[in-house]
Amino acid sequence: MALSLSLLLGVQIVALRTMLRRRERREEKIVQRWRPLLNAAIMDDAPALLPRLAARDRIVFFKLWVHLHASLRGSATEALNGVGYRIGADAVARDLLRSGNRAERLLATLALGYMRDREAWPALLAQSGVADTMLSLYAAWALVGIDVGAAAAELADAVIDRADWSLSQVVTVMQDARVALAPLLVRRMGPRGAPGTMDKDQLARALRIAEGLRMVLPALVQKQLLTHPSVEVLVVALRMVSHPALLRRVRAYAAHPDWRVRVQAGKTLGQIGERADVAILTRLLADEQWWVRYRAAQALVGLPFYGRDEVEALAAGADDRFVGDILRQVLAERGVA
Repeated sequence: MALSLSLLLGVQIVALRTMLRRRERREEKIVQRWRPLLNAAIMDDAPALLPRLAARDRIVFFKLWVHLHASLRGSATEALNGVGYRIGADAVARDLLRSGNRAERLLATLALGYMRDREAWPALLAQSGVADTMLSLYAAWALVGIDVGAAAAELADAVIDRADWSLSQVVTVMQDARVALAPLLVRRMGPRGAPGTMDKDQLARALRIAEGLRMVLPALVQKQLLTHPSVEVLVVALRMVSHPALLRRVRAYAAHPDWRVRVQAGKTLGQIGERADVAILTRLLADEQWWVRYRAAQALVGLPFYGRDEVEALAAGADDRFVGDILRQVLAERGVA
């Protein structure tokens, strides 16, 4: 009995390997047929006649087409799109988006995004709302590729409310929509300093998205955020301060009871601070938390108006050995010790 089972298993393994080799050979033939044609199109020499995209070839074709698209920019991508539309790949991709399995839907979503296919907008918009994280994110990316402004309007709430969309993924997907997205995020934060429509977790997430997309928030919004009671919100808000008019508020947070806020207050003073802020940073050098001391030392060393000689004199004359130690460490890291 055991011998029979072993023989049966061996036969199945051989059959599976044979099937895989046949599939690989078939896929290689498809690639060999289409790669020269796509490469010619990329070189602005697309043939006048193109073969029909057979049903059995479409998945391999899309894998090749998407792979090439991801490595190209400018007119070369337009050439690939031209080939795609000529052979009806847009219609095939829309069909896969509707009725394909998960992997096929992901592939079709990428293809339609690269093709900027407006006819697929309703289906992609619906997909952006499904529970499947990857399917929804791919759809969001495709929507941005098709229409930046409309995509920002449709996705502004989702990027804040969908906790399964990681911040790094949101920043990547929405990169090209940052200008259109900025006022929509600000509106939810609270325009003109008015209370927003988000709880503290949503607000902290919205701020991190804005930070990741390198948005500059209006001064009134920054001012309002610096009064928020949440430490998580305050830390991100301090990172995003860019208006010198808010220096007084930033200085006050250098004495905040939570060390995370003190850390960021010191870093921000190092970016927009004035000569008067040297005293505050010097005080932070003696903080009980190492990270506060370290960031304050980095801020001091980085101030454009506070020279190396002054930093070395401060380190040499410090009564607290921790102050001298942290300054010398940062100087050594900067290569100026």
